[in-house]
Amino acid sequence: MTGSRTSWTVEYGTVDVPAFVPTPLPPPAPAAGVRPSEIAAGSPISHLRYVAIAGPRYEQAVGFAEGIWGLYRTAADRDVSYFGAVASTEPYILRVRRADEPRTDLISFAGRSVAAIETLAERLLRDGYRVIGEPGPAQDPGGGYQLRFFDPDGRIVEVTHGSATKAVRELEEGESVPGRLSHVVVNSENAARLRAFYCDYLGFRVSDFLTERMTFLRCATDHHSLAITQTAKTGLNHISFEMRGVDEYMRGIGRLTGHGHDQLWGPGRHGPGNNTFAYFADPNRNVVEYTTALEVIEDEDAWVPRIWPETGEYRDQWGTGGLGEDLFALRAAQGSDSGLWVPTPI
Repeated sequence: MTGSRTSWTVEYGTVDVPAFVPTPLPPPAPAAGVRPSEIAAGSPISHLRYVAIAGPRYEQAVGFAEGIWGLYRTAADRDVSYFGAVASTEPYILRVRRADEPRTDLISFAGRSVAAIETLAERLLRDGYRVIGEPGPAQDPGGGYQLRFFDPDGRIVEVTHGSATKAVRELEEGESVPGRLSHVVVNSENAARLRAFYCDYLGFRVSDFLTERMTFLRCATDHHSLAITQTAKTGLNHISFEMRGVDEYMRGIGRLTGHGHDQLWGPGRHGPGNNTFAYFADPNRNVVEYTTALEVIEDEDAWVPRIWPETGEYRDQWGTGGLGEDLFALRAAQGSDSGLWVPTPI
């Protein structure tokens, strides 16, 4: 049996190799009136310290944080546990407390000095914001000099200077646990007002926008330590934890899925911040994220904030994460945070 065959002529060097065309950067945001370096110089805070959450499934939440997510307990009492990360000097980056219903207890930042904290307290009181007690010695593990107050949405913000540090080590190759707390994202019914507050009083700088719906704010060199999303309900959006690298990030995702925790969205890579993402739910239905390779901003004034569109190639540069239906369904089912305007008992 015979058949026909096609003869090809290959002429190396006569055909141009197609050029790579990267996705263009989105348009820049309008320039701010004050130089970011000036705002940074006057900021009373230096970095994000920890997030405190509470809920009824306390034992399950503790087991998840320590046994599955990859943190380790640094202190505990009967109804509260404190969790550190291997590469973070903070005595803890997550606090989990027993409560009748899920709530965010507080978000904590490191203060630059006692004087900065006292000046911040005076300014907040003068401008009519609610301060929780007088600035003074912290009663929680780690100690330091502390101030707590309500932001305009009613969530508690803590600023502490001089807290103790713990021992650290570098993450090993292949070690798929968080090295540190990366960032926290909150939902707000008045995101513009909340953004103005954090920029005016805590010295955050705008790194990027996601259309008009989301603002990414920095207080150090990380692209964002805080982000604010405009939504119909006020509360916690997610808490993000930094992994060593992409390999360890993927190994961590594998461990979570192996324990029966399906991803809500991911794995993928965002446009704003250029970081990887994989979202899960903890036992109290708080959204937590593994991330890595978050963009670093070394030169405050050279950075150009962008207005990123919510199109596929910008939401997920890899195109691997899916549409995130499970994540958005969980958020739609949640109400506003039950802890708004309510002091935490500890």
